[in-house]
Amino acid sequence: MDRDTDRYRNLTRRALVLGGFKLALIGTLGARMYHLQVREAERYQRLAEENRINMRLLPPSRGLILDRFGVPLAENRQNFRVVLVPEEAGEVEGTLDHLARVVPIPEADRRRVLRDAARLPGFMPIMVRDTLDWDHVSRLEVNAPELPGLSIDVGELRHYPFDEATAHVLGYVGAVTEEELNGDPVLTLPGFRIGKTGAEYQHEGDLRGAAGASQVEVNAYGRVIRELSRDDGTPGKDVRMALDIGLQEYVQERLKTERSASAAIMDIHRGDVFALASHPSFDPNLFTTGISSATWRSLLNDPYAPLTNKVIAGQYAPGSTFKMLVCLAALEDGRINENHTVWCPGHMTLGNHRFHCWKRGGHGWLDMIQSISQSCDVFFYDVARRIGVDKIAEMANRLGLGSTVGLDLPGEQPGLIPTRQWKSDNLGQPWQQGETLVAAIGQGYVLATPLQLCVMQARMVNGGKAVVPRLTYPADEGFPEWPDIGVSEHALQVIFDGMQAVTTTGTARNFQIPEEGLEMGGKTGTSQVRRITMAERATGVIRQQDRPWRDRHHGLFVGFAPLHAPRYACAVVVEHGGSSAVAAPIARDILHETQRRNPAVPMVPRPLATADPGPIAG
Repeated sequence: MDRDTDRYRNLTRRALVLGGFKLALIGTLGARMYHLQVREAERYQRLAEENRINMRLLPPSRGLILDRFGVPLAENRQNFRVVLVPEEAGEVEGTLDHLARVVPIPEADRRRVLRDAARLPGFMPIMVRDTLDWDHVSRLEVNAPELPGLSIDVGELRHYPFDEATAHVLGYVGAVTEEELNGDPVLTLPGFRIGKTGAEYQHEGDLRGAAGASQVEVNAYGRVIRELSRDDGTPGKDVRMALDIGLQEYVQERLKTERSASAAIMDIHRGDVFALASHPSFDPNLFTTGISSATWRSLLNDPYAPLTNKVIAGQYAPGSTFKMLVCLAALEDGRINENHTVWCPGHMTLGNHRFHCWKRGGHGWLDMIQSISQSCDVFFYDVARRIGVDKIAEMANRLGLGSTVGLDLPGEQPGLIPTRQWKSDNLGQPWQQGETLVAAIGQGYVLATPLQLCVMQARMVNGGKAVVPRLTYPADEGFPEWPDIGVSEHALQVIFDGMQAVTTTGTARNFQIPEEGLEMGGKTGTSQVRRITMAERATGVIRQQDRPWRDRHHGLFVGFAPLHAPRYACAVVVEHGGSSAVAAPIARDILHETQRRNPAVPMVPRPLATADPGPIAG
């Protein structure tokens, strides 16, 4: 009896413990259910909605680049591409293998996708291949159920309709690198491209725009069922250039007669750059879709440097185009005037060195205008010895040489205008008087870009105003109030008369524009790239056309037109062209075509030059 009672009591105790445990478990479960279903109901409802509804960034439409007349220079074209979301695809390599049986995937693209899948979040879409044609798109749509994580995306592809003619000015767009990621989520979008060079890079902030967003409903497999809402974002702003694309194409084509050349033409009053061409060029559309390694290497190794914008980055000895500047410095210094004469026997002796004139027999007696017309080296040796290199450098700086001129395009180089202090600071050596003579004819340390020479010419014929070139078309149509460079009207008129004589009786007399009213003035220039030895002078200098291309002189010409009312300034540099005789006819044709097209508003005519250049001695 007692044993049964004890057994009953033990059973009751165990039942109570077990019952209590069950009640506690049920209570805990009930409390948890209450917490989840009542207190956290809104949160979990939101999470469920977020699993069902995805927010996707939409790339903004890139702004167009237009010429001064509204012609599109850079536009957007529809682009179909296949996109992969790794977390939806599962095993990425297997998915790519399956995709490759439907649409060919280049090995480089495959490696890129695997690399991106390893470094980016799994939910981040990765562009596998773009520029798909309709055949590829249709095959992908048919096989869509067997390709989880893959989808067709419709985007835009940058296109440059004038390809080589605008490559150096517009630049190109390319894929975003890791170094270029700056926290903007739009940069991580598949296939998104940004400006890399040229105007595309310069105006990236305006052209890019702001990303939009699309709210879509997806099923359990991540497939889009429908779009619930859409905000297309803010498209990029259009950028209008000062270029005249018709003239730009003409200049680019005209330069193709030479192996390597560049040219610029601008409005001497407003600063608008109508054409900026560098030859050889390249097709910027190659970079839009991803340039191949072989093509990239061929561009890099090309001896004529097609990737370099020679107008703003090519630095050349300006040769005789620099001589007008030396005359301006002398006139402003006051030690000589336009009537100063020098006897040219074909050389000048300084110490135990002989400095030669380009004309072996000499020019005889010449005054300033005649010396500009005939480009007599000895005259400028004499002038430079009188005023010194620092006076020359000061005038060069006023005319836009020795520093960047401020063009709204990346990559501009400053050139070099030497002074006594410059040589001491940079080379640790004293300046030699012979170096002043060499600098006076635009040789030695002196370097300038074609754009700088164009600006120099513009400032000489626009009344001495410090005009600055600009590629972006301004909102106003008026004439900016450029500061004065501080040169007298008389000095400018003397140089004007000299440049007029160059194309009437001087070194460019055979290259004058024949059409009445469109005549040009200017200055020829030839800069040595290899020193002529005494032995060569004694036995006869080898003709330029008989030298290897890289040993030939550069040919240059700076000019303006029309003579009766200057409005356009032009500079042409032909690398290793042999002499100015190759650059002058190019400049003539460019100035003629510019006046025929007349992209600028006509100005009030300035008076014709009144000084008589006189007979040419020698």
